[in-house]
Amino acid sequence: MGLQIHETAIVDEGVQIGEGTRIWHWVHICRGAIIGSDCSLGQNVFVGSNVHIGNNVRIQNNVSVYEGVILEDDVFCGPSMVFTNVINPRAHISRKEEYKTTLVRRGTTIGANATIICGRELGQYCFIGAGAVVTKDVPDHALMIGNPARQEGWMCSCGIRLDNRLECPVCGKRYQTSGSGLQETA
Repeated sequence: MGLQIHETAIVDEGVQIGEGTRIWHWVHICRGAIIGSDCSLGQNVFVGSNVHIGNNVRIQNNVSVYEGVILEDDVFCGPSMVFTNVINPRAHISRKEEYKTTLVRRGTTIGANATIICGRELGQYCFIGAGAVVTKDVPDHALMIGNPARQEGWMCSCGIRLDNRLECPVCGKRYQTSGSGLQETA
């Protein structure tokens, strides 16, 4: 299916959007943004200038993806979750030159109302629980909950919590610890 952009959406000049992407009501995509194919941007999503969004990304309603955020392929952003891009904002001081990069790796899930403090890297297939506040880097496959977010286990790439043997009870994939979190074993 081709690109679909709702008539209420605003797409600035210089934006690249991949085939099969759906842009819903009252979305604003700023100049220089790059959005991959087969994505879905829900109602009231804001995409800042020069943001990079991979393929097959799902951004639910009321999410702002500010300049400095990079979403790799297969990322899920839950309703009303929050990205930041400045560590110490003040209304009376411009800090646009101080934007910090936030990198969200392939397959990450970010739950509803979670907050991601800028300058962090969220590892592949990690799972950020609803309402969590991420203040530090997150390992691959880590399950993070709370405020501040703390690790409470590991998640399979299929989205199921791993057992103590690091084996998925649903798909059967097995994992081992690595320097970046977990990696699938052969």
